[in-house]
Amino acid sequence: MSIIEQLVKDESLEDIVTVFALVKAPPHLDMMISRYKPETIRHGELQLAYTRLFEKGVLEKGEKGLAKKGPNWKAPKFVTKNRYG
Repeated sequence: MSIIEQLVKDESLEDIVTVFALVKAPPHLDMMISRYKPETIRHGELQLAYTRLFEKGVLEKGEKGLAKKGPNWKAPKFVTKNRYG
């Protein structure tokens, strides 16, 4: 199992978006997640996660289609505990 597959299957969608929206534009993040959790795309969960994170101030609009850290951004536990290397 690849690291990305394990991460997508084991972590919450909001935690994944919190980190990867900083380095991947939505279409790329969409492809990364839908490969291992296609239901997140079918049911609109990915877009809802983006919306919630922007509303909570975790993410803000950045440049070139990327998000940037908002005032309430905090690294998810899988990052702080370095679970995936």
